[in-house]
Amino acid sequence: MALPASEARYNLRKEANGTWTVYDVFTGLPARVKGVEQVWLEMEQADDLVDLLNLQDARRRGLK
Repeated sequence: MALPASEARYNLRKEANGTWTVYDVFTGLPARVKGVEQVWLEMEQADDLVDLLNLQDARRRGLK
């Protein structure tokens, strides 16, 4: 289940080259997983990653 937009820390952005970036809405920077920027992703992969990162963040903040 997705979080309300007001509580979601991560979102996805379509880049000019047709790939997708998962980014931190607080900083505007690409999200990092194990030190790797989450850029040049396919849409389905990026969408799944946004859901996962937002769930992890919500649990860390006690929202879920």
